[in-house]
Amino acid sequence: MNTSQAAAPGLRERKKQQTREALSWAALRLAVDRGLGNVLVEDIAAEAGVSPRTFNNYFSSKAEAITWRHLNRARRTADLLRAQPPGEPLWESITRAVVAQAGDERSTPDPEWTAGVRLMISEPELQGEFLKASVAAERECAAVVAMRTGTDAGRDLYPWLVAAAIGAAIRVANEQWLRTEPPVPLGPLLRDALSQIAAGLPPPPAR
Repeated sequence: MNTSQAAAPGLRERKKQQTREALSWAALRLAVDRGLGNVLVEDIAAEAGVSPRTFNNYFSSKAEAITWRHLNRARRTADLLRAQPPGEPLWESITRAVVAQAGDERSTPDPEWTAGVRLMISEPELQGEFLKASVAAERECAAVVAMRTGTDAGRDLYPWLVAAAIGAAIRVANEQWLRTEPPVPLGPLLRDALSQIAAGLPPPPAR
């Protein structure tokens, strides 16, 4: 096999990933702008510059296209966690991997964008797909935690508990991010949520 033949599958996979990302981002952007019920598959395909048939080759629904971004972030987080130094404390590695997916920690979201996201995620169809994506994300995370801690994801509770805690921290931080006024960056909220879990959720300070 020559070098170009060996490299071809990798290039095809990268192109497929780029198409998924373009379709998912187009679906999200249009749903935020118009509302999920007012967006057709044809609209998403046109926005991404592909045919409706191509959309259907990648996703079975608008909701699946949108929530793919959530699952893809979880997979990238798992890859980053896998790449952290082996001797590093687990929750330090987890925090670095999770926060790395939050973008610029100093930037604040546009209020109209967060309002649109809040409205969009209230859709029952989307909530069901988010639940499916979250289950898949926890499975990937548990496998990496098991690898790093010498536990067995098929038998032990620990990697699954850690994965569930990570998912809860991400969900709660995102919900806080969407409702906080004025808008704040997501990164510090994620860091705070994970640090509280890592500390065993001590009682909050008296107000």
